[in-house]
Amino acid sequence: MATIRAIKGRIKSAKNISQITKAMQMVSAAKMRKAQEVARQGKPYREKIQEAVGELASRIDPTLHPLLRMGNPDGKTMVVLISTNKGLCGGLNTSLFRNVLKWLSHADSAEFITLGKKGQRFVIRSGWDLSADFSEGQIIQSVAPVTQLFVEGFLNGAYKEVYIIYNRFVSSLKQEPIMVPVLPLAVPELGSQESEKQHIEWSEFIIEPSAREVLNQLLPHYVETLIRSAILEAEASEHSARMVAMKNATDNAKSLIGDLTLAYNRLRQENITTEIADIVTARESMR
Repeated sequence: MATIRAIKGRIKSAKNISQITKAMQMVSAAKMRKAQEVARQGKPYREKIQEAVGELASRIDPTLHPLLRMGNPDGKTMVVLISTNKGLCGGLNTSLFRNVLKWLSHADSAEFITLGKKGQRFVIRSGWDLSADFSEGQIIQSVAPVTQLFVEGFLNGAYKEVYIIYNRFVSSLKQEPIMVPVLPLAVPELGSQESEKQHIEWSEFIIEPSAREVLNQLLPHYVETLIRSAILEAEASEHSARMVAMKNATDNAKSLIGDLTLAYNRLRQENITTEIADIVTARESMR
């Protein structure tokens, strides 16, 4: 009977776990839809400001603007690493960190700004330099200070290049680790039919006071837009991965409950059969 009680206890525990994981799955699904909608709404603005930056930058010599030319060749590589604060999201962070090691395997020296406690621990564990961590509170509110930190370092010659590494949201079932160059800013080259069409449209405008002075104000804001977009996509990826992980956990718990119930019924039937056999044997011995 002790074995039967143990199996009943395991069945009860598995049922409790399945209820918890089911609730977490539903919460993550709601958060994913909200994060996905926010990221989708910001996409047209990001594309339009990127178009404006490309058009304005094409009107000046890129080497004359500090954010468009290469940084100090002797400087470090700065990486803004966006991960999660919490776990229970499958292999999302593991896959991201594996790609970080691969992408930076040939880097002479790298310095990190982390957004997410998992990324902070990974950087410290890997022995890289951690410049700053913005894992506390709402990560999206850290866009301005993060941008200011690495832009000032780039302009001062501390960094030769700046990258963002995060999980790009592809679909509810797929999140893709990606490394995006931020500084120096890449200027889209005109040449395609669509680019020529945009160039003609922009040519109808008069830019005052000048393209360079407008870029001085626009480029820092554009960099902030890149960081903000990456954070929103990383959040959508996190909730999506957690939703899938919790669904798998719920399915596994239900499968375990089925196996344990089968074992419980089999053992219970064996005990009943044994008791009946004992009763029949006792009755026969009394005759």
